[in-house]
Amino acid sequence: MTTITTQLEDVFHAEVLPALPHSAITLLQLSQNPDSGPAEFTKPIEADPGLMGQVLKFVNSSYFGFSREIMSVQQGLTLVGTRAITNFALWNAVFSVMPNPKFGPFDLKALWQDSLRRALFARELGRSLQLNNAEDLFAGALLQDISIPLLLKELPEQYGVLVTRRAEEGRRLSELETETFGWDHADASAMLAQQWNLPEEFVALIAQHTKLDELLEAGREQRGSACVALASLLPSCTDEGWDEYAIFIAGYAQLTGHSNDVLKEAFERVDIDTTAFAPILRLPFPKQSLVDYLQA
Repeated sequence: MTTITTQLEDVFHAEVLPALPHSAITLLQLSQNPDSGPAEFTKPIEADPGLMGQVLKFVNSSYFGFSREIMSVQQGLTLVGTRAITNFALWNAVFSVMPNPKFGPFDLKALWQDSLRRALFARELGRSLQLNNAEDLFAGALLQDISIPLLLKELPEQYGVLVTRRAEEGRRLSELETETFGWDHADASAMLAQQWNLPEEFVALIAQHTKLDELLEAGREQRGSACVALASLLPSCTDEGWDEYAIFIAGYAQLTGHSNDVLKEAFERVDIDTTAFAPILRLPFPKQSLVDYLQA
């Protein structure tokens, strides 16, 4: 297929990029400083009344199950952890600014469902490998597809064809994008993350998530990025089958050395967390659990 001359910089010019709330960016930057504690994280949250209300609702949810109501942000940060609340704030921020292009098979709610499940799996995988940046992997996987709604909005005809082909042909969206444009949504999402001044660690995780083979070949140094890339191969919540099953299983075995029995246990934990988190994030439950796909 002939590559269409569409420069990513021309698509994502400043006028079309949504602004991420300053409070979310500040929290992400604080999360990269090991000396930052609950007191520092409290300030940007309390400066944003909407976020403050959402954070208190989050920490008082049934997921954490505290016996008494948490009344202050700082107390919530101390009990739940700064990274968990930062990731929640990031979710809320991105969710609030993304457009919802109405196009055929595209479903924004399904995209958020996929992002949540992939983020939970990337973190679970990072923890199983005893990586220090497991929480960063959650954020990287959560943001890996943030550019897709914008690409559909700015390139409705060209990009819409690719979304339809992905659904009909069972091919990776990134392959179709590269054939057509010479870049993929990983490049676009990384550009958006850079425009938001997100930490470089997150930008790198996002940018490389379609390059699993390269990351696996790189060995131990790129295990974190490989976790995020492997998570991107999970089935979409709207898919009845799992076209990338064989690639995923081979990649999982190479990255972890674990059997499918261990993978099943990881999927079970992710399914439980997905069920717990979905109502908090105003998302429907996936029609199929990850374990269902593994057993199919």
